[in-house]
Amino acid sequence: MGRLDNKICLITGAAKGQGAAEAQLFAAQGATVWLTDVLDEEGEQTASAIGGTYRHLDVRDDAAWADIVREMVEAHGRIDVLINNAGIFATGRHFEIDPADFQQVMDVNCLGVFLGMRAVSPVMRDNGAGSIVNISSLAGLTGGVGAFAYHTSKWAVRGMTKAAAAENGRRNVRVNSIHPGLIDTDMMHQLPGAEDEMRMVRRIPLGRAAQATEVAQLALYLASDESSYSTGAEFVVDGGLNAL
Repeated sequence: MGRLDNKICLITGAAKGQGAAEAQLFAAQGATVWLTDVLDEEGEQTASAIGGTYRHLDVRDDAAWADIVREMVEAHGRIDVLINNAGIFATGRHFEIDPADFQQVMDVNCLGVFLGMRAVSPVMRDNGAGSIVNISSLAGLTGGVGAFAYHTSKWAVRGMTKAAAAENGRRNVRVNSIHPGLIDTDMMHQLPGAEDEMRMVRRIPLGRAAQATEVAQLALYLASDESSYSTGAEFVVDGGLNAL
């Protein structure tokens, strides 16, 4: 018996990395998984490997969100879980980043999360149950140098999560955020100072970067009924960095 048996799950940014790890684990735990991304070839391959359904989705596109939600409801009658995983990274301090680059990060990382919650939560509210998991970052709990737009966007995801949890709680729709630290995916190698990865890793109390599957395990808990009394909360998976 799987921990997500009979759950209908939608995961954004699922072609590779953390999203793909979540999709693979959810499918293994009995979920019906729909994957979205803008990397169509990789997304199709991931979906095929796990027996899921892939659709192209630019998370900034409100009409595209409406289309995929409509298709899922027509196919299954409901959506039980949304993982807002899609995100991008950009370097630059606040006094040097180009406004267009700042806006692009905010559009994908913030507007995309808002549109996803806006599209899916009415379906969950009508069904009287649901779990939304927004992937923020350790950058959404702390300050930092060299990634101003990313930090700003991930703090916004944290705030949206709390507001949406308060607004949806009476309908038994839970909204939580996950805050990963250094995860061994492509994005880690874009971080300021990534050329000295060993120096970065040495700062982590557990002494290593996490694997994407370790974030997926936390997402699985929040997607499942095991977390039925958790909402509006931040769940950190960072090897202890936030304790320093």
